[in-house]
Amino acid sequence: MAKSARPAWRRAWATPARKAVLGALASVAVALGAAGLVQAGTARTALLIGACTAFAALIAAFLVQLARSAAPVPGDLDGTTVDNSAAADAADAALVRDPDFLALGLGGTNMMAMLWTVAMGKRAVGVEMRGDPSLGVHWNIREDLYHHFGLIDQMMLERYGADGVPKRGNGTPFLLAECFYHPDTAAGAVAADEVVTGFLDSHIGEDAHVSGIIHHTEFIDDRWADGRPQRVVTVVDSALPPTDHDPSKIGRPMVEVLDGPSTFQAGASEVLILQRRYLEAIERMDLERGARPRVRLFTSHRVVTPNDDGGYLNWLRRDEGFTPQRDGRMGVRIEQIRELDYKGKFRRVRVPGTEVLDLGVPELFMIAQGFDSTDATRLGFRQEEVKVDHQDGRGPVVAQADYLAGLMEVLVDGRLRRRIASEFDKQGNEYWVRQIAVGHQDDPEVGWILVQVPDFKTFDPILAGLVPPGTDRKAPEYFAAYQYLLRDFYLEQVSHIVEIPREELESVQIPYGPKLFSLVEQVGADALVAANGVVAGDSFGNGHFLTSGGAITGMVGHGARVLRYWEARAAGADQPTAVRGLADGIKADTDGWLHVSAQEFSQAVPINFGAERIERISAASGKSTEARANTIDATRRHRHSLVPLDPSDWRRLVIRSGRTHALSLPPLSQVHPALRGSGEVAGESSDVMADEAGMTTGNGQADLAAPALNAGA
Repeated sequence: MAKSARPAWRRAWATPARKAVLGALASVAVALGAAGLVQAGTARTALLIGACTAFAALIAAFLVQLARSAAPVPGDLDGTTVDNSAAADAADAALVRDPDFLALGLGGTNMMAMLWTVAMGKRAVGVEMRGDPSLGVHWNIREDLYHHFGLIDQMMLERYGADGVPKRGNGTPFLLAECFYHPDTAAGAVAADEVVTGFLDSHIGEDAHVSGIIHHTEFIDDRWADGRPQRVVTVVDSALPPTDHDPSKIGRPMVEVLDGPSTFQAGASEVLILQRRYLEAIERMDLERGARPRVRLFTSHRVVTPNDDGGYLNWLRRDEGFTPQRDGRMGVRIEQIRELDYKGKFRRVRVPGTEVLDLGVPELFMIAQGFDSTDATRLGFRQEEVKVDHQDGRGPVVAQADYLAGLMEVLVDGRLRRRIASEFDKQGNEYWVRQIAVGHQDDPEVGWILVQVPDFKTFDPILAGLVPPGTDRKAPEYFAAYQYLLRDFYLEQVSHIVEIPREELESVQIPYGPKLFSLVEQVGADALVAANGVVAGDSFGNGHFLTSGGAITGMVGHGARVLRYWEARAAGADQPTAVRGLADGIKADTDGWLHVSAQEFSQAVPINFGAERIERISAASGKSTEARANTIDATRRHRHSLVPLDPSDWRRLVIRSGRTHALSLPPLSQVHPALRGSGEVAGESSDVMADEAGMTTGNGQADLAAPALNAGA
């Protein structure tokens, strides 16, 4: 059935800009007319003339907008309709009101919190506005996550029995730990849904798990020493994967967790999908049995957001998502939304015809929605920038760094490779840059490589001579030149860390990037935002990400704090005491992350290598562990001003076609890149040493004409 078209006058009034113009003119006309009626003499005449003029302008503006309003497409032939009734929430409000736990945001932090909640016999509701997880990065994962999954599996079986635990598609029990890793199943290019459904087992006869083991842990120190290029290569024995879950690993201090080695690698989206499918399976089996669901998920929803563009009358009757209670707790109301890609920006609007769903007052809700959570901000939460003292005489400065991220189809394999190198500006000042290559066991399409941009680098096409001075920054040729400079620098640096010639990398397929993004450490003062609500994950604070510290802090740290909350409640603690302990625990975990990651901004050796190995690396390189890098801020600000950074770029896939480099990476050369091809005999020889800890170090260096160095202290 064809829809009736809106009248032309409604279309002319439709947009916020038009409403503002017409509303302002109407207000002026009314104000002048009212003033004129109470005045006398010439003032009255002038005011009434002004009111008439404003009224005439109002009519003229309305007629202009009416003429410009597009007429609707005739519906006599086009039968397209959207059935909004099907989009409306079918949930029975009685089944979701007043949950024990409400998760606002369904990333790793909150989904782990939901899993712990259900394992403790409580009801959990999750709200997410982006549908299925889509985060494309690859994580380096400490073994603690495996132990957490294992304990959740154990608690679920003990509490609900085999019939109360979800099944995989092949009829076997859905065990999180086994789907994440098992020594008897295969790794490789495996999607979480293939594991959960049992597809590989049923069709190929070989079951699999979503994670890969890190077999190679390598650190390359390419910083110059005494005016000469020097390379020190350190190969560290990788951590052995656990054979069974260990409950004693639950609740370890975050500093201890993060400073330990990474054991697994997995696609972020695959880990998140594994958690999501488990929660969905619980929800589905409970609804099918007619039981009160232990889990309800609303994956295209958000807390009701007031529409500030709805005009004066809509503002007066606008909905509120958070409803304060007399005792300081918050009730929560949500709305179903539709996400639209509008001119390169994501826009979200309430689905027409749907009603607000009142979730009541949860005992506990947790906001974990990534950086810059608007829900947390609405509740008064604020973050402060974290400062780090680089020991360069400037005192504490904002912890900030810029990186280029890209996904290349290169067989990095089960490898975690880090590199630090010297870069020099035109005046000979030395800056340290960090790079990381992350792969996946037996998967040639996963080569996540992140490259730090030195502070002096601008990527300015005008300075590079690629476009003439005065070129508009919005011009296509300006943006194309900017992208060329990003790619050129990125591929050059990637060639140094993967030992593949730059010419070969030109033909490798890049499904994502390189994209420039900026890391700024921020943290809140208190995680408690309501008597029954806390902020967690990156929404509370973030440190350095190079070793996936945020994912581990959220899932292993903040998520398990919810387990401790329910344990405290079961032990007799009242709700205010338990939630206070939860908030303090979240703060302690994030502070631990910030403490461990501080050295990633200025010191050379990365975290999670261990203090003893750090000292050995320092001795081999000849640089003190207390040495710091130079940093500047002015060129970084200029770099950001050229093309503003857009966080939504992480969700945009732009493929640069090419081939997959499915061969193993070449052996790590012991010769510094600056010496290759220079004919320096000394640079072509190197010493390789192995010690009892399994650490192999190679040192190659030679004289080379160098810039006048002004190295960091």
